Formats: sequence, structure tokens, C-alpha cells
Amino acid sequence: MFMRNRISSQVLACAAFFLAGAAVAQPLDPANSISVNFPADSPLALVSRDVGESRATPRGGAMAIDLHVALSLRNVSQNRVRGVTLLVLAQDVTPGGKASVATPSLNVGPGETFPLRIDLRLLRPLAAGAQGAAAGPLVRVDLDGVLFQDLSFYGPNLLNSRRAMTVWEAEADRDRRHFKSVLAAAGPEGLQREVLDSLSRQASRPRLDVQVSRGRSTSSAAAGPEQVAQFSFLQFPDSPVEPLEGAVRIAGNEARAPRIQVRNRSSKSVSYFEIGWIVKDAQGKEYLAASVPASDPDLRLAPGRQSQALQDTSLRFSRNGGGAVAIGGMTGFVSQVEYTDGKVWVPNRLELGSAQLLRVLAPSPEEQRLTDLYRRKGLAALAEELKKY
Repeated sequence: MFMRNRISSQVLACAAFFLAGAAVAQPLDPANSISVNFPADSPLALVSRDVGESRATPRGGAMAIDLHVALSLRNVSQNRVRGVTLLVLAQDVTPGGKASVATPSLNVGPGETFPLRIDLRLLRPLAAGAQGAAAGPLVRVDLDGVLFQDLSFYGPNLLNSRRAMTVWEAEADRDRRHFKSVLAAAGPEGLQREVLDSLSRQASRPRLDVQVSRGRSTSSAAAGPEQVAQFSFLQFPDSPVEPLEGAVRIAGNEARAPRIQVRNRSSKSVSYFEIGWIVKDAQGKEYLAASVPASDPDLRLAPGRQSQALQDTSLRFSRNGGGAVAIGGMTGFVSQVEYTDGKVWVPNRLELGSAQLLRVLAPSPEEQRLTDLYRRKGLAALAEELKKY
């Protein structure tokens, strides 16, 4: 789509600055610095792109690339698009050299165009930057996956974006049905009360900063003797995976090597599951902190069989703005399940409400979108949006 063998004087000048070590931010050349690469049979086509205020700046032995790119894409398929994930690559090996951009909660019909923004920072070695000026673009944007209304999928799925977007769509369908049922049962006034309640929860939801490291950490902010703590579990009657028992080693504000035993109580084989964590501090306040995925990427958990979710990781918890959180207890719950046929399970709104999880869980991308629509355009616009589904 774009000519990769063309070299602009601006890119060469930028590379010269980097090699000289001048810490001066340079605007990216829109023609040659960023390449958007979609396959010939892609369901999406690039209509336009704008690199905006994107800049590249030398940082020691690396180039820091600040991307602020606006893409306009067209759905050239015959199916409605529900989600898109892009892989953004400056350098495949260097830490910080690649990232992803996921856009859930779409509703793009055949032939329609939609915007997609890329706002992130990547790192690229200076040597690679100098070679990149001669060999091709500094940043490459690839399509990792597209999820359609019927939950079919297109793309290489290198980032496991199919699972993530399918879960988001299941949550979106759940939350749209909830708001539509409130509107049908209680009218516009009831819908308004429900949205205001959601906005209030979003504003007051307790948050933690979580730092994750592999293996045993030696730099806990709150050192102390290590002890083994047992998980307590919230049980959802329709969850296909049942948590049986679990334990984690706790030292101060650090949780190490969580292990959770589960059983598949459904009639279908399971390929993936996650256990959500709720951390209780010494004062009894609860925070949603993390999740424990199934440890084996090749998991095939047959009906009636048991498995163990475990991580060779350490997680350190602190409040936003600083301050270690001394861990007083852990509660776990099944937050998502994927079957071997690609279908997923997520908790329903009744289960989330009865377990009082709504007050600590982050709202789904769709709930955020709908409540933001209410905040920007009002109740009538929200009601009209719900009618589209």
C-alpha cells in the first residue's frame, strides 16, 4: 500500500540527529515513518491516516517514538464489525518495541467507515532507527484480528485477540440487555437512575496499582514474614468452572505464587479460564486486584476433570498515589471461561450484583461507552442507541 523503498530527507535528517545523540524531538514523516499493512483479503480497508503530533526522540541508546495517529477504516466485508485489534511494531525484540491497540464495542455495518486512534509510546534501538530510515518505516501497524457480529473472526490472532474481543462482546451483550430491560420495565426515569448509579460506582470504585514480576521479588515495599493465606471463593451457579481451593504466599503488600484448584463441571471441554482476585486490606476495604489465568496455554480440561491455575509470579499492591497495601485476605471468583469451540462464558448481571462485585469490578467497555454517551448527549441519545441492538 505504501512504498517502503522511498527515503525522505526528513527521515534521513532525523536519523542523523539520533546518531549524533541530540535529544531533540523530530516530527514523524507521514509518508515514510508509519506503514499500515492489511492483507489483500482483509475485511477492513485503510481510508486515511493522520500522524498528528507524533514525534521521535533519542533516549540514551534508544529512540522513543510517541505515536498519535488517527486512522479511518472502512468495513469492506458483508458482516457487522464488533471489535478490532491492531499490532503496532517498532522493533520485535527490544522491550517496549511493540504494543497493541484494541477497539471493542463497535457496531460498523458493511461499507461504513469508522475512526481508530493509536496513542502510545514505543522504543526502538538507535541502530535499528538508522537502518530503518534506509530499509523501511519506523513503525509498522498490522491487523491482528477482527471480530464480527456473529462472533466469527478474521486475523492471525498472534495476541490472542479473538478470546479477548469475544469476552468483551459477551460482556457488551450482557450489559446492553441489562440497560434495555431496565428501560422496558421502569421507563426513561428508571434507565436514568441506573446510569447515574453506574457513573457513581465508576467514580468511587477503589483502585490499586499492581506491579507484576516473574518469580520471587526481593523489593517488596512492605517487608515482613511470609505466610500462606487461603483463598475464599464466590460461587456462581452457572459457571462452567468451579473453584475448589486455593492458596497464596503473602509477605506485607506482596502476594507470591498463587495456586488455585478448579473443576470443570460443564458438559464441554474448557481451553482457558481466569480467576479474578479481590484483595482485602488490613482495614477490611476490598479492591479488585488481578486475575490468575490458566497456567497451561495448551489446556484441555475435559468435563468433570480438575486442573490447577498457578503462576510463578509476585504481585505487589499499592494505592494510587503511593502507599503500600498490607494484604489482609484474598477472595477469588471465576471471571471468564473459554470452551475449546471458541465460545465463552462470563458472569451475568444478577450474579455480579448478588455478590456485590459491581462495586469493585471495572465496568465493561460497553458499559463505559453507554454511560459516556449519556454524559455527553443525554438520556434520549442513550435510549436511541439501545434500540439499535
